[in-house]
Amino acid sequence: MSLADRLHAALSRDVAPGVVLLSGDHPDVETSPDVPAWPAAVLVAITERREPGVILTQRTETLRKHAGQIAFPGGRVDAGEDVVTAALREAEEEIALSRDHVTVIGQADGYRTVTGFQVTPVIGVVPPDLLLQPSEAEVASVFEVPLAFLLDPDNHVAAQVEWQGRMRHYYEILWHDRRIWGATAAMIVNLARRLQWA
Repeated sequence: MSLADRLHAALSRDVAPGVVLLSGDHPDVETSPDVPAWPAAVLVAITERREPGVILTQRTETLRKHAGQIAFPGGRVDAGEDVVTAALREAEEEIALSRDHVTVIGQADGYRTVTGFQVTPVIGVVPPDLLLQPSEAEVASVFEVPLAFLLDPDNHVAAQVEWQGRMRHYYEILWHDRRIWGATAAMIVNLARRLQWA
């Protein structure tokens, strides 16, 4: 089964009983049903090579929110857009990844952040070794992490921190000198759980 077929199969099935996915109603995430969430989308771009990788970005230190953090390319869904269009647009704006190079597989499980965004990961397969150019205003660097490393549960480290007077639980994934954590890590954990079950 090809990478695209495996991803498509995993995304198109209902989650089996006992497979716990992190989301806005997970006890580790404090959300209020009375507060609407801003729709957002990210592109999980997986390189089609013998050992597939995932394209990630490190945000610049000058941003007002999430400065320096590791993230998928993505952002808010604009009026008139769907999540796929938004994810592809953001990837073009942030790292010059042309939508013509992306084979969209489908949408993964949404994740509601503590900052009020309902994020939909859009899974896409891209050719390897594309020339990507980070947007100076938003992205400090673009890098690739092996998909197998990200999906390995042994690399999903549960952690906690006190934030706004409460203990927050989250996951982090350490790749060399990069620390992937928060919503990005949670979406990776969800994808890993789906793929392992499928």
